[in-house]
Amino acid sequence: MAASRTRHLCSVAAALVLTIAAPATAASASPAAPDGLREVLFVANNWDGTADVIRSTGDYAKIGRIDVIPDKAARMAEINADPIKWIYFQAIRNSVGEGHDQFADDMYSTPDGRSVVVSRPSFADVVSLDLATGKVNWRFAVAGYRADHMAVSPDGTRVAVSASTANTVHVLDIGTGKQLGSFKTGDKPHENVFSEDGKYIWNMSIGEVNTALDDPGWDWTKGDRHITVVDATTYRQVKVVDMRQRLDAYGLKDFSDAVRPAVFSPDASRLYFQVSFFNGFFEYDVATDRITRMKTLPKNPATSEDRTTWVNDSRHHGISMNPEGTKLCVAGTMDDYATVVDRASLQEGPLVTTSKPYWATVSGDGKDCVVSESGADQVTAIDFATGRKVASVPVGDHPQRVRLGHVQADWTGPGGN
Repeated sequence: MAASRTRHLCSVAAALVLTIAAPATAASASPAAPDGLREVLFVANNWDGTADVIRSTGDYAKIGRIDVIPDKAARMAEINADPIKWIYFQAIRNSVGEGHDQFADDMYSTPDGRSVVVSRPSFADVVSLDLATGKVNWRFAVAGYRADHMAVSPDGTRVAVSASTANTVHVLDIGTGKQLGSFKTGDKPHENVFSEDGKYIWNMSIGEVNTALDDPGWDWTKGDRHITVVDATTYRQVKVVDMRQRLDAYGLKDFSDAVRPAVFSPDASRLYFQVSFFNGFFEYDVATDRITRMKTLPKNPATSEDRTTWVNDSRHHGISMNPEGTKLCVAGTMDDYATVVDRASLQEGPLVTTSKPYWATVSGDGKDCVVSESGADQVTAIDFATGRKVASVPVGDHPQRVRLGHVQADWTGPGGN
């Protein structure tokens, strides 16, 4: 029942040939933390509803932990009182949740380092939590029945969140939770990216990822998947990029056009992106609107070739770039490794063994790639220069997004615990 309610079948998206400034989202080394604040990495532990706060560089030692579902009893009472909400809650648990509830997908701290904003898929909401007390500052219920990836504006004042079952992205004031605007997307919006100047938002929709119709011949059942670019002030669509057309032109008609994590080069001229079912990534030229290079990464011989066994249509899920724009870091999710790739030659470095790595970000000093190992409940840092592992630290159950942020300089957890 839940699957029939949530499945979105294929429709046709018109690609607009427009040229706008692309996001310059290759990670850069963070400036010094503002007075009274400490730079940290937030790790969202999706299955146990916590977030670990760790050092952003060096040994990545744990600083504190946050309960991101302090209102669980109230939320569960609402879900249990509404048959439709209950159906979707169970559907999330038994499909994308792999038998677990999804309580902490993505998170960003506020500019003053006093609160953290978290998207909670199973509760279909976004909440702001006071870092000193652990209490809820505000809550925003997204359209539909599931919240997903977020993005924060360059000035830290706005946060965009995907409402995946409503094909909608909400943009919220990070301080108050007030909706500033929203826009429609393709089926199942996923990744969001603000342009460096804050003028545009890019959204990637991935369609249905929890059906067993994973053979290329059934790709049409996955839905309408495209990149939607909107004006971040008016929230009006200014461009659509349909990768189906670009992949076909590159001779890859059997490849999925579901764009997963992506990262832009420092000059915003190139987009590097992953797609469902593929062990590798593509390079897309923004100005000429075409795919220019393809990188196929090694397969793990122990990984089944049965696509239906790959979690949520992932093969590789997670990509980041060093501040200089010379190296890419790729999370080989179903192949149980992460690797650093030279951007010029596309030659990969050592395959660093990791357990179902599901995200890749950049350390505060820009020297390391930090991946979340969802299969081992730890995060691992890999040196961009050498491609070798430098540290691993334990975190909570099933870490997902890892994001740079700030806390008060003396913070060690809510209530000082």
